[in-house]
Amino acid sequence: MILLSQILCFDAYPGNPEGNAGVDLPYQLVLPTYAATAWYHKKLPEPPASLEALIADAEKFALTEYAIALAAGNTLEAGQRKAVLEKLHRFTGLPVAYLDKANLRVSAGVFEKALQDDANLTTGRLDSRFSGPTMDPLSKEADYDPQSAAIGSAYVSAYNDYARKQLGVATDKPYKPSARLFRSWSWKHDSPYAGGLPTTTNVIQDLATAMKFNPNLVVQLEAGYFDVATPFFQSVYELQHLPIPPRLQNNVEMKFYPSGHMIYANEASLRALHENVASLVKRTSTPKPRDATRDAK
Repeated sequence: MILLSQILCFDAYPGNPEGNAGVDLPYQLVLPTYAATAWYHKKLPEPPASLEALIADAEKFALTEYAIALAAGNTLEAGQRKAVLEKLHRFTGLPVAYLDKANLRVSAGVFEKALQDDANLTTGRLDSRFSGPTMDPLSKEADYDPQSAAIGSAYVSAYNDYARKQLGVATDKPYKPSARLFRSWSWKHDSPYAGGLPTTTNVIQDLATAMKFNPNLVVQLEAGYFDVATPFFQSVYELQHLPIPPRLQNNVEMKFYPSGHMIYANEASLRALHENVASLVKRTSTPKPRDATRDAK
């Protein structure tokens, strides 16, 4: 199973965590992506020696000091709050006063708008390496995704050329690379162990059940460091919380790329993605050698 820019649990989704008050996990798990993005745009007050070192520090902070501070809620002591604010500033590049006003919690749309606000630029969502002119300087959140604006037309052109010229698809209907169909989706989900009760859309248990039902199932995650839509550390957290026995944990592989949601938009990452997926297919498709001793019996 290849999971490309995954999201399994929408309780951890950073897009609109304000609507799920009391659940702070989204803020923690998106923090390493914020750090990588701020590093890329040279917004960090103390740039680290390498991106990998920064990410490792951000992941540790997100699951320790930051998690404790968020869990304290309104009981967080002033001294501890100040220390956490300073570290958030070091990891995100956002002003301490801004982070304080946000109560230590910055959703994805807010970050995209605020990171480069001094230059009147909005940061990309699907790939935070992209930037574009801010639509409304007074808005709280990003009004659009500069990544989609920059390369979306390339997808449309490529599809139209292939479908109409090579495949001969005859239609006068325009091709749209995306549509807001999620507005009419049913978000109901019956977990294998929910007992019939409605739950948040969360398929971690479903994947774990599939792996236990088929112990040969290998799962490979492909995730980009600059993906704000489905943060890579959220994917790591989800896969590390699969309720599976230790021997099946070796069936989970994680591959990371200096790219965004569309990992293949970066040529070097495209090649690495191809190599990783091809290797997985070959390894899991090769028949195991027969046991001659067993056959003799």
